[in-house]
Amino acid sequence: MRAELAASVDEIREAAQLLRQHIDFDRSKARLAELNALAEDPNLWNDPERAQKLMQERGTLEDGLSALERITRELSDNVELIELGEAEGDASIVDEAAAALDRLKAEVARRQLEALLSGEADANDSYLEVHAGAGGTDSQDWALMLLRMYTRWAERRGFKVELVDEQAGETAGLKSATILVKGHNAYGWMKTEAGVHRLVRISPFDSNARRQTSFASVDVYPVIDDRIVVDIKESDLRIDTMRSGGAGGQHVNKTESAVRFTHIPTGIAVVAQGDRSQHKNRATAWEMLRAKLYEMELKKREAQAAADQAAKTDIGWGHQIRSYVLQPYQLVKDLRTGVTSGTPQEVLDGDLDPFMEAALAQRAYGGGPASVEDVD
Repeated sequence: MRAELAASVDEIREAAQLLRQHIDFDRSKARLAELNALAEDPNLWNDPERAQKLMQERGTLEDGLSALERITRELSDNVELIELGEAEGDASIVDEAAAALDRLKAEVARRQLEALLSGEADANDSYLEVHAGAGGTDSQDWALMLLRMYTRWAERRGFKVELVDEQAGETAGLKSATILVKGHNAYGWMKTEAGVHRLVRISPFDSNARRQTSFASVDVYPVIDDRIVVDIKESDLRIDTMRSGGAGGQHVNKTESAVRFTHIPTGIAVVAQGDRSQHKNRATAWEMLRAKLYEMELKKREAQAAADQAAKTDIGWGHQIRSYVLQPYQLVKDLRTGVTSGTPQEVLDGDLDPFMEAALAQRAYGGGPASVEDVD
């Protein structure tokens, strides 16, 4: 077998084995058998919401397992075809099998990426918070730019975005904002974006047109469903109501529809003011608080918990996960993975997939960044 074909076969075989380990093939197969048995229960659809979730899980497992078995089978078949073509001197057979190997390689890469989104809450909707940090008005404007970036990214994927809370800056931009992103695997994708983001540009708020460095932090936590139990004692809560903030509207600042929940043991606080109904805002705040407490527990399980916590407590120098340089040159660089882009405007318009994919792979398979030098 030609050296390049042999290398492709080895690469696909190794990737398939890694994928098998990552999806925990034996455990997944046992879970699929369990779900198949549940699907035969006539009482399953008495609870349509639960049934739909189980069927979705079943379909995902079935697709992943059958694809891995098919990839393994097709790899073996094409190796045999190559050996046959070479033995008979038939280049067309070899070329056809080589093309099939290229397709398998692409499919394995795609399946590996999908397997990275197999965490307990990865398939769920997600909250995303943006907070302005060091840098005054420039950082508040940067926070607004980040909010727009994530909204554009979500829209590209066909996700739905809802504004939950917004605190406007004194002059421009935002002090903070929270959005709810609804879509399959929203949390799985967005969880890699938590941390401090750094912007370097000529300040539009500086009459001397000097270069300004600004910071804003991003926090991401999943919307949790009934499968995930989070126990919150009412005695541990402080509930405050206030008048809604925001721009314009006859309703704004006239009724106390905004709600703040504070979890006293942890100090975690959430605010919901996106609806005119205090009742609905209370329900939203409750779900946000459950989600934040669950995310806190998830982070305790991760090896990067200490780094994540440091990033959240100091929105400034030394804690950024990504730098966006608009002046004196054009570069976006992720300081965890080394992934870069020379077109910052495309990134700010929502082209985030390369950064998210690399960060997901790093979480799943380990390994440090290609380069962690800062950018000026």
